[in-house]
Amino acid sequence: MTGTERETGLRVVPVADVPAWDEAVWAQGRGTIFSAAGWGTYKARRGARIARLSVVDDAGDLLGLAQVQIKHRGPTRQVYLQGGPLLTRKGERQGEAVVRSLLAHLSLGPLDLVVVDFNRAESPGAVLGLLACGFRPVTTASRHTLEVDLTGGLDAVTAEMDPRWRQRLRKAERNAAMTARFLDDPAERLAAFDAFAVMYASLKTRKNFANDFDCAAYRDLAANDPRHLILAVREGDELCLVRIAHRSRDRLTDFFTASTERAKANAAAYLAVWSFVRRATEDGCRAFDFGGIDPVRNRGVYDFKRGLTRNVVSSGPLWLYGRNRLVTAAAGAALAR
Repeated sequence: MTGTERETGLRVVPVADVPAWDEAVWAQGRGTIFSAAGWGTYKARRGARIARLSVVDDAGDLLGLAQVQIKHRGPTRQVYLQGGPLLTRKGERQGEAVVRSLLAHLSLGPLDLVVVDFNRAESPGAVLGLLACGFRPVTTASRHTLEVDLTGGLDAVTAEMDPRWRQRLRKAERNAAMTARFLDDPAERLAAFDAFAVMYASLKTRKNFANDFDCAAYRDLAANDPRHLILAVREGDELCLVRIAHRSRDRLTDFFTASTERAKANAAAYLAVWSFVRRATEDGCRAFDFGGIDPVRNRGVYDFKRGLTRNVVSSGPLWLYGRNRLVTAAAGAALAR
């Protein structure tokens, strides 16, 4: 037993059983794809070492879950914790002890850095635990999103729409050749994701932007996970847009979209987003999250999203921790830029 275990009475137990891990994650109200095993598998394919860690008390009761991504960069380790730590109801009262136990288990070196990105999964106990253990919050303008409140029903959402947004949606709905369909068949989902990958590559070339999302490494994970909603929009026989969202207990979050040039003219994006809003409402979600905004560098997409809602919310800061204050300060300054 380590000193931290004696002090807190908690133990950190690695979890190798993937189905058991996912069952525990989705049992938590704040569980998302970022704490689920599939996202860890994707990150492993991208070069990270994945550790799935549970924190239990002396009675064996689960208090917290943390899926950790570890990358070595020379003499340093970057420890990235995404979508958590998730605390159980019992764990909410022991957030500081859970975080201290995780830090002790990670055995940080003097140049190592821990980055926590809740991705909207934060809880009061978890945030208090980070603060008490010396984590520093870093936020930027890009860590904001627009969120559609679904608690008042579809009529309330429609009433808040910009009139031009409503007109474009009505245009798409009147187009008898246009269909928007959620895909359930695994083969159809794979085919749609492959079409998305082609359109997404073309989109990055047209708009001259880059990111590190690897479609090939994620295709089977997205296609086989029912918590990813894949929507295909067609005009006649032509597939003109594929949009992907991911679902948690109380929200549906926009993830990725790609389209052909034809989608500009036929308003496919309006029909796609409205299909997601309807689906989220039917599934009992409290919010549809647009997954981020960038008014400076991507004004067109921002204006499109703003036409449906102006309810801006923070996605939360990144939280940094390291034994070396200079390393932590330098990382914070870099992320803030």
